[in-house]
Amino acid sequence: MEEYPEELRTPPVGLISLVGCPELHHMISTFLHSDKPPVNTLALPDFSKICVMGKTPKEASDSGMPPAGILRREWLPKHRTKVPAVAAALFPADHVSGDPAQWHELCTHLDELKAVIRPRNIKLVVVVVQSASDDANEDRMNALRKRAEVDSKYIIIFSLNDESELKQSLNRLGILFAELINVYYRDEGRRIKTRIEKKNFSSVDLCIRYCFKVAVYAEFRRDWVEALKFYEDAYHTLREIIATSTRLPAIQRLVEIKTVAEQLHFKISTLLLHGGKIIEAVSWFHQHCTSYGGLVGEAEVNFLHWEWMSRQFLVFAELVDTSSRTVPGFSSLISSAMDKGLTEWELQPAYYYQLASHYLKEKRSCLELSLSMLESSNELGGTAESVIPSVYVGQFARLLEQTDDAVAMQPLTDEEFTRFTMAEAKRFQDSFEIIALLKKSFDIYSSLKASKMASHCGFHMAKEYFYAGETKKAKQIFDSIIPLYRHEGWVTLLWEILGYLRECSRRDGSLKEFVEYSLEMAALPVSSLGGVHSFSYKECGPAGPPSLQQREAIQKEVLGIVSRDTGFISNGDSNNLLKTENSPLHLEIDLVSPLRVALLVSAAFHEQVVKPGTPTLITLSFMSQLPLTVEIDSLEIQFNQSECNFAILNAQKSTSVTSFISQQSYRVETAPALALITNKWLRLTYDVKSDQSGKLECVSIIARIGSDFTICCRAESPASMGDVPLWKFEERVESLPTKDPPLAFSGQKAIQVEEPDPLVDVILDALGPALVGESFVVPVTIATKGHNVCFGELKVNLVDTRGGGLVSPREIEPHSTDSHHVELLGVSGPDGEDKSQMGSDNIRKIQHSFGLVSVPFLKNGDSWSCKLEIKWHRPKPIMLYVSLGYSPSSDDVNTQKVHVHKSLQIEGKAPVVVSHRLMLPFRCDPLLLSRIKPVSDSERSASLPLNETSMLIVSAKNFTEVPLRIISMSIEADENASESSCSVSPANDDYVDSVVPAVLVPGEVYKKVFTVVPMANSPKVKMGTVCIRWKRDVKSPEQCDSSSTGVVTKHRLPDADVELSPLVVCLECPPYAILGDPFTYAVKVRNQTQLLQEMKFSLIDSYSFVSSGFHNDTIFVLPKSEHILSYKLVPLASGLQQLPRVVATAVRYSAGFQPSDTALSIFVFPSKPPFEMKRAENTQESVMLAAK
Repeated sequence: MEEYPEELRTPPVGLISLVGCPELHHMISTFLHSDKPPVNTLALPDFSKICVMGKTPKEASDSGMPPAGILRREWLPKHRTKVPAVAAALFPADHVSGDPAQWHELCTHLDELKAVIRPRNIKLVVVVVQSASDDANEDRMNALRKRAEVDSKYIIIFSLNDESELKQSLNRLGILFAELINVYYRDEGRRIKTRIEKKNFSSVDLCIRYCFKVAVYAEFRRDWVEALKFYEDAYHTLREIIATSTRLPAIQRLVEIKTVAEQLHFKISTLLLHGGKIIEAVSWFHQHCTSYGGLVGEAEVNFLHWEWMSRQFLVFAELVDTSSRTVPGFSSLISSAMDKGLTEWELQPAYYYQLASHYLKEKRSCLELSLSMLESSNELGGTAESVIPSVYVGQFARLLEQTDDAVAMQPLTDEEFTRFTMAEAKRFQDSFEIIALLKKSFDIYSSLKASKMASHCGFHMAKEYFYAGETKKAKQIFDSIIPLYRHEGWVTLLWEILGYLRECSRRDGSLKEFVEYSLEMAALPVSSLGGVHSFSYKECGPAGPPSLQQREAIQKEVLGIVSRDTGFISNGDSNNLLKTENSPLHLEIDLVSPLRVALLVSAAFHEQVVKPGTPTLITLSFMSQLPLTVEIDSLEIQFNQSECNFAILNAQKSTSVTSFISQQSYRVETAPALALITNKWLRLTYDVKSDQSGKLECVSIIARIGSDFTICCRAESPASMGDVPLWKFEERVESLPTKDPPLAFSGQKAIQVEEPDPLVDVILDALGPALVGESFVVPVTIATKGHNVCFGELKVNLVDTRGGGLVSPREIEPHSTDSHHVELLGVSGPDGEDKSQMGSDNIRKIQHSFGLVSVPFLKNGDSWSCKLEIKWHRPKPIMLYVSLGYSPSSDDVNTQKVHVHKSLQIEGKAPVVVSHRLMLPFRCDPLLLSRIKPVSDSERSASLPLNETSMLIVSAKNFTEVPLRIISMSIEADENASESSCSVSPANDDYVDSVVPAVLVPGEVYKKVFTVVPMANSPKVKMGTVCIRWKRDVKSPEQCDSSSTGVVTKHRLPDADVELSPLVVCLECPPYAILGDPFTYAVKVRNQTQLLQEMKFSLIDSYSFVSSGFHNDTIFVLPKSEHILSYKLVPLASGLQQLPRVVATAVRYSAGFQPSDTALSIFVFPSKPPFEMKRAENTQESVMLAAK
């Protein structure tokens, strides 16, 4: 599209002319350029330059002559840059209202301007530039209007007084210009349309020209519909004169018609795409190509036609590419395009770039043919001199004389025009343009994930590079696209691209790549039907047409080169491929290599498991798809155990290979012949013996051809061997790689060599489950029963039986600093020494779940033991794996080792389950406001009254199967908790330690009472962590390695809510009563608020007591004070009796106090009991101790 002039590529923009007052031209022009739609300006500084807008004498003289062409070349740029629609005359206000001389000069300039613009019907606007000191003269303004012969609205006062008036003046000027521009181009279009309607023209060429002009005038007015209509009319009219016009010689006439059609089609396509009519634009383009695609012209200049066709596709591709980025909803048009008979690719610019390159190739071929038909290349010399484009579009002429006012030209004959076009075409390198077009198409297809289309374009792009001599670039592209050709199985295309790669390698002197590409080509499934040479060299590539004979020739050539046979060097480019003795060639063929078609190898053991030192059979199978028989000198069979490697020699070959094999110290076998026939398996069966246990696998097989050429093939198992993709659907006889069908379907290239039977026993012993926190000991005993233990190693592994792993950092307990649930602490020897602390000669490594321990030398009949110390941080079952590896002989440390494996499942359990319960003080009931609210028990948290003593009962249940001895139980405060926030202390340590049993049997519960006093007025209080020190109660110390101080199990207590109780109600009575003796029964109400509290209470009598005092009353408790209600009670019955029930109600909180039945119970003795009262020192509660 860059070849087109700018006036054709861009839509026309209205043009106005500014005459006079040059200091304002820049400001007005800038404003008009930024307007929508923009307006171009032709600035003339004074009235002496206005002649550029008038008609030239040549235009006046040519008006009545018959046309010499269809479209004038300069008409469109003239109307865009020289012929304005509006002429604006700018006069200062002082000239309008000044002296008569100034007024006379103004009128003269105005008359001259009117005389110039009147023949072209250019509209006139008079602009009076007024400054702050100028005053408009009404009489002079009327005279100016009459002199200019315009309406008063076309006389504009352009004020420069201030910024706002200047902006208003510019806006008025812009609106007026837009109106007059539209009027001018509309009138001009109507004038030309009248000629068309009346057919007022002498030639069809003029009809085309008039339609073109009307369309251009419509574009000036942004009337795209009318512009499209007249462009189409001009296009259809042009198609009708192809066979009728004889104004020019035939060749030049066709060139002119195609050039005009090209411009008209470009305008039509641009308007369709601009309007979002992409499908219509594609259909119009196909119609355009169909109409002119067959107008090839004379054979001498047919390259001009293909160049023209290439340019059509190139320009349309650029238009579609631009529209795909600017038109909204472009992707949604694909489905609707398919409904109208279009393909998906016809909406993609890559499709048109690709066809543009195709037609450019046709142009190059035709040009080469035309140039070859010339008698001498000197015939073109000097032809292009003095030939220039004519005044009409699509015409050329010879320049005779050129002056400032006129140009004298002479028409060309068809012969001169032909030589001129050949000379011009010869100057350009079409290959680079073709590569650029293919590169654009390749990039677009790649972005669309259309790999096949992208590969097709890349293939042709690489061919252009190849023929242009850019071998490295060509090979790089060929290598990038050949995997797709192999995967799709496109044999013909693969043959062609391999031929190019083969020649690239030949030119670069890369022998290895040359051999690889040649062997792959020779093994392609190409039938003999391709022997008819019906293709040219470039169509088939350097390798020629695909055929069986060509395959055989390629195989002979490559084998001759690798064997240093100079008779196969066909051209000078192959001299650098000759091998020397110091440059061996080695090829690798793996499971995905394309050379599998050249040599396929399988290996199958006849057994799956074998004892050490026992020979077993292995069958080696070879097959090749090369067209000629391949003689192999030797085969080297390689295993993962190098001592099993052996070589197979061809008995028919020389002994040169034998000396090479002897240097490798291989076992050598001899075969009568090693010949690979096309599509036939070569089967060889030999025995293999391994003395080393483990996996024995046939890794690869090296085939040697000659002294310096080897092919290393990765061995495949017959059971898992896949088909050769390119030969999968070919008509050929298929056979199995082994004669035994079951072995062909189940044979494997690997076998398992068993370990020798061990004569050593490993004993694991563990009593009972392991408990969390203790160092659990597992004795390991090694007893020899026929072997000596030399270089022994004991491997220890801890594995989670549930598969969850032994490490879970996200589930670490808050008090645990170890992230491992189960940990191997160390290994202690038979004498108690810690093996993990010894030197590197005795111990290798101890990790959290893995240990490697050296075992000393043991004679037959000896034993050795050690202890594994394992610690559980969380309850989790594990599997303990112990593996002993040793050598029965001490002669060599690298001899085959014998392994003994033992495992033991150990259950890790929590020793105790800790629970707790909070209780309010006995016979004391603080009012907690949080308990008044209706909340479910699951959502209610524990609440403690501030500065009141509560009871905390901690229980520890033996959750194991073994008895535990509880050493101590305590509560430790949290590190980040304040010491004064909460006081937690045992109720009575001496009493608890003396009465609680020391041993807990399984299922038994140990309890201890603590007092809790919240002392900080905070919403939450941390009560601390319960620490229970325990150890197993066992008779044998070997069963547990816990220290005498015991193991500590910790349990963090939850946080408790703290509230300040506004009221506290307490009952006071003696701990017991005596029948008939009166005692005092008191109710204390303590007000802890700053408010007066009203309390209602009632006393419900009990049949067991006689009471005195008020039964119903209302009392008021002063702030921060205490009120006591006292009653005298006389017991009437002995035994456990219920005291009279006191029910109190706090009026302010609507809360009632009702003591529990336990708080109202008292024991009445018949007489005074024989014991005494003591008060504990460490608590505020009394504890009754029975008298001894």
